[in-house]
This record gives sequence, C-alpha cells and structure tokens, in this order.
Amino acid sequence: MSAETFTTAMFLITAIIAAGVLVNAVFPIVYTMAGTFSSASHESDQRLRTDFKIIATYASGTNGQIWLKNVGSTRIPASEVVRSDVFFGAVGDFDHLMYDAGWTAELSDINANNYWDSGETLKVSVVATKPVSSGNVVYFQFVLPNGVWRSIEFTAS
Repeated sequence: MSAETFTTAMFLITAIIAAGVLVNAVFPIVYTMAGTFSSASHESDQRLRTDFKIIATYASGTNGQIWLKNVGSTRIPASEVVRSDVFFGAVGDFDHLMYDAGWTAELSDINANNYWDSGETLKVSVVATKPVSSGNVVYFQFVLPNGVWRSIEFTAS
C-alpha cells in the first residue's frame, strides 16, 4: 500500500511541475498576443474614426488650392498634417510633393488648439513642378500618416 501511495504522490508532483512549466511557457505568448490584438484594434478604431472630405478645388498653371473638411470624430494634430503625402498634377502625370517644398497647409483652427478638429477646414496650397493647362483634368490626393486618404479629379481654370 505504501508503494501505491508513493507512486501516486510522484505522479501528482510530476503533474504539478508539468502544469507549472506549461503555464510559464504559454502565458507570455498569450500576453504578447493580447497586446498585439489590442494594438491592432486601437489602430483600426483610429482609422475608422478618421474621415475628411474634399469640399472645394482650384488649379491654374502650377498653382492649386484644395479645401478639406474634417468630418470624422478624430482630431488630427497639426504635426500629423504636415507629415501627410500630397499628389498633384495632370491625370497620369502627377507628382508626389513634399511639405514646404511643394505644398503648405493653412488650418482654420477655430479654438486655437493646434489640432484639425471635427468641423474645421484645412486649406492646402500646392505649387506643382509641371504646369496644368486650362481645361485639363487635374489629379489631387491627400494621404494622412495613418493611411486614410481622399482623392479627386477636377478641371483646371
């Protein structure tokens, strides 16, 4: 009878040690996966709540002006706006423009908080490297750093 007790105790101790090893091996993986899912969920939520519309356009020669309205629920820092990508030019022959070298932004910052808040308008002024002739179709695309983008084609004046 003592041999059975000893064997049972050994199996029990082995099972407890195996369970501890399993928990120590699996728990960090589960914790890392939970952090990854949480991060991805937060990023998706930010992208879903970020939205803007192109409300007015003008282009003549190498100059263009485009007005954008923030219609999403996310406020976008001015520092993110200047990191955005702008594409401008004739359809099929447009350029990727850099901030301050090819385009600038003027924010109608109603509450002076240095954020592009919902309902506020952003005026993008563009100086292209190639002129667009009057009557030709112009392509414009604005891409925020989080990947949300809007584009439009319109006729130059």
